[in-house]
Amino acid sequence: MPRTSKEWVDEMLRDHYRDARQAKEDGRLVCWSTSIAPQELLTTMDIVTMYPENHAAAIGARRDTEPFIAYTERKGYSSDLCSYARVNLAYAELQHSEAENMPMPDFLLCTSNICHTVIKWYENLSKELNIPLIMFDTPFNHTDQVQDHNAKYMKGQLYHIIDQLEEITGRKFDYERLREVMEISNETCYWWKKATELAAAHPSPLDGFDIFNYMAIIVFARGTTQARDLFHLWHDELQEKIRLHQGPWKDQEEKYRVLWDGIACWPYLRYTYKTLKKLGINMVTSTYPKSWTVSYETGDIEGMARAYSGNVYPNRNLNYDVDNMVGLARKFDLDGIIFHSNRSCKLMDFRQYEVQRRVLEACGVPSVIFDGDQTDPRLFSEAQYETRVQALAEMMETNRAKKGRAAQ
Repeated sequence: MPRTSKEWVDEMLRDHYRDARQAKEDGRLVCWSTSIAPQELLTTMDIVTMYPENHAAAIGARRDTEPFIAYTERKGYSSDLCSYARVNLAYAELQHSEAENMPMPDFLLCTSNICHTVIKWYENLSKELNIPLIMFDTPFNHTDQVQDHNAKYMKGQLYHIIDQLEEITGRKFDYERLREVMEISNETCYWWKKATELAAAHPSPLDGFDIFNYMAIIVFARGTTQARDLFHLWHDELQEKIRLHQGPWKDQEEKYRVLWDGIACWPYLRYTYKTLKKLGINMVTSTYPKSWTVSYETGDIEGMARAYSGNVYPNRNLNYDVDNMVGLARKFDLDGIIFHSNRSCKLMDFRQYEVQRRVLEACGVPSVIFDGDQTDPRLFSEAQYETRVQALAEMMETNRAKKGRAAQ
């Protein structure tokens, strides 16, 4: 086993793509799936599952998305379409990237909880590749809780997905194995939550941009003992740093603590991180970790359906978003918030300004919004980002001075 959790992350990512390509060569079924989908059903059936969002992010981090984006736009896809979709739709035809290569799918699984763009994206893939598409529809939660009739509707769909998987594989579904996978998935989410919440310590033991790297594992390996043990190890490493009173960096101290709202700008990950670190700003949390804490009672299919609908903040109403962010601001003792107005993620963009207003009103935490995109590098401005971050640093310093005077 690798010596550190970071080494283990790198190893698991390499193995994930390598083993999937080998499995395809060996004749095993491969599924492409949206990120927060009921992987428990696929894991139970021992189906190799790949995640186009993860893959597009990896291509973005290598700054290699422009050829894919240009390819889809030449075919007539709008530049306003999610850049993950544009990258993946191109990959489905080109079938090669400098980052990693995914084996082509035999069928698709699409869950609508993260956004509705994925529905048309996966319908297009299904049509172009002439392969089956399994849909798991999770109604948007306009109310503050998941409604009982929606939970029953989604529970029925999960059983229908099981029927579809039996038809595709020609094998009976093993419900005892499902219980085991559900238990492992719960344990994995438990240690993910425990690890990411340790960033609430002062100073935070976590350099928050690490969350983006570890997040790849919670996406594709949530139902495995390897992921569970990885996050347990990560938790223990962070706990030891807290005991030693070690902060996120060896060469400087944590000065300000912020939340990052929105997906990372993968082509500019290093730049966005270094700009923050230069000013002593540490991202201690994000609105993303909770989305992958998909917890339920083992064996409770309806509870699992509720979790997939209610735990994903893009599928919740504005009140939930505000309450969640205010809670994070208090739990992690935030000095500020950075909103990434992500061109690809319009569902979240359209409500960021109202969330920003309400959060400031509720807890007085200042924030800034910058324009960008998760994988389209044309939509990010280094100058604008740096100016916004500097403005936030000034607001956080002013806030701190006011609090200091009030305490005297």
